[in-house]
Amino acid sequence: MLSFAGKRLLGLGHRVSAAAVAGRGYHERVVDHYDNPRNVGSFDKNDPSVGTGLVGAPACGDVMKLQIRVDEESGKIVDACFKTFGCGSAIASSSVATEWVKGKKMEEVLSIKNTEIAKHLSLPPVKLHCSMLAEDAIKAAVKDYEAKKAKEGNADAATQVEKA
Repeated sequence: MLSFAGKRLLGLGHRVSAAAVAGRGYHERVVDHYDNPRNVGSFDKNDPSVGTGLVGAPACGDVMKLQIRVDEESGKIVDACFKTFGCGSAIASSSVATEWVKGKKMEEVLSIKNTEIAKHLSLPPVKLHCSMLAEDAIKAAVKDYEAKKAKEGNADAATQVEKA
């Protein structure tokens, strides 16, 4: 038997209706991304073309994993996915972030700010930390990808030295 938290993480737990959430003052975009989240899932974290960002907010218990897949030739993010354990605003922020990073170069996605995500979703002030998590997850995924590339580059250099 899955615990309530496990069911919630997998999307099997109790779900509040969109009408009830909308009645509490959430913008229709939050409700839409909560009810129909885009790009839910995960990639193989050991894939060298994948960067993984895992961030959390201890104050509220939200945890967000955002992954990007990068085309090594063009340097563009060709795919993105997320898994989030948290409130509707955190799920919506993750969903929006994955949509916004697709098709952009690494430098471009680093310019995505939490304020833009919060404005797009019309998040109330008490939920701004959700958009901050999304920005942090993007940065962490890019950092992870770049660290993999640097490690791969160092391994290639070491192999060439050994051959010489």
